[in-house]
Amino acid sequence: MPSISFSSRHFKKDMILQSVRWYLAYALSYRNIEEMMKERGIDVDHSTIQRWVVRYSPQLEQVFHAKKKRCYVFLTKAIGRNGKPSLINIDQSGVNTAGIKLFNQDNHKRIKIRQCKYLNNIVEQDHRFIKKLVRATLGFKRFHSAQKTIKGLELIRMLNKGQMKKTLRGGLSTVKQFYALAA
Repeated sequence: MPSISFSSRHFKKDMILQSVRWYLAYALSYRNIEEMMKERGIDVDHSTIQRWVVRYSPQLEQVFHAKKKRCYVFLTKAIGRNGKPSLINIDQSGVNTAGIKLFNQDNHKRIKIRQCKYLNNIVEQDHRFIKKLVRATLGFKRFHSAQKTIKGLELIRMLNKGQMKKTLRGGLSTVKQFYALAA
């Protein structure tokens, strides 16, 4: 499992993670977080916070995905509870397609896959939360930063929705699960 290194940082791990989590979880700008940290007696520049978000969001997301419920497991449980559907609407996600194909192969059953972005709107509506946070931060200046920051925003959203394996959640709140990823 990948680990996250905070060595050679001028600030403590907990403070870095708190700043990153605040940015990812709430509609705050880097300057808002800079001001909040100053109120707590910590003098950190907003550009430093931005670098932390860009650096640690992909690493946290990678650790999360190592612990995340897998599509195949979720699909098997859903079918066990609700019965086998004849058709599943999905977007162009390769992971979903692979999970359904693997289920078909392992169970000698046939679930048809229909890939249509318009029929998958219920799932796509989940991105509204992320769009709301990004809008509040006035967008991104660079694609590189946007890509890495959005990974962190999606991570917080998945933690809020309880998508980490139950055994790893262990009754922890979303905040404690976030910090546990960097443990």
